[in-house]
Amino acid sequence: MLFKQIKHRGDNFSYIIADEDTKEAAIVDPSFNTDVIVKLIKEQGLQVKYVIDTHQHWDHIAGNDNLRSTFNAKIVAHKLAKCFKDIDVLDSDIIKVGNIAIKVIHTPGHTPDSICLLVNGKLLAGDTLFVGECGRTDLPNGSAEDMYHSLFQKLMKLDDNIEVYPGHDYGPKPYSTIGIERKNNYTLRKRTLDEFIEFMQEP
Repeated sequence: MLFKQIKHRGDNFSYIIADEDTKEAAIVDPSFNTDVIVKLIKEQGLQVKYVIDTHQHWDHIAGNDNLRSTFNAKIVAHKLAKCFKDIDVLDSDIIKVGNIAIKVIHTPGHTPDSICLLVNGKLLAGDTLFVGECGRTDLPNGSAEDMYHSLFQKLMKLDDNIEVYPGHDYGPKPYSTIGIERKNNYTLRKRTLDEFIEFMQEP
């Protein structure tokens, strides 16, 4: 599997996932990195099948139209996403890119449509889980209760060795692991639901 983490403008990460045998590829959260993405795709001789959005916020879907028209790719997002999409996905759906299986994990909290993507031991966590942080829930349609369930009932059930690749470069390093975050991320300390909601409301 070819896997690239890209940050060219701002602090948004974009990702390329590709099957090196079939040359099929998916781009995750193109953001403001489309010129670098297009260059890499062409250099590698890849065929972009999908552009996958981890959620509908503009800083993640910027570039969707450009990549859709350039590569005739399909836009993929959760069914609840309000942005334009060609394909709806739900929790536990599998997106196939060549022989690579990308599992969708619905993780509402930052937004109702937020998803993470699990592929070959890597979790593309969007704005649900960052290195040393978690996503905000105080924006329109955010929910601390949903974030609690997404973090503790879904992501913290994953194996410690799963690598975590966030949607933003907010931490001391660009990626982490579930085990490291479980141990060191202050947002993941043991709390009841009520305690977590109160914690997320703190300034």
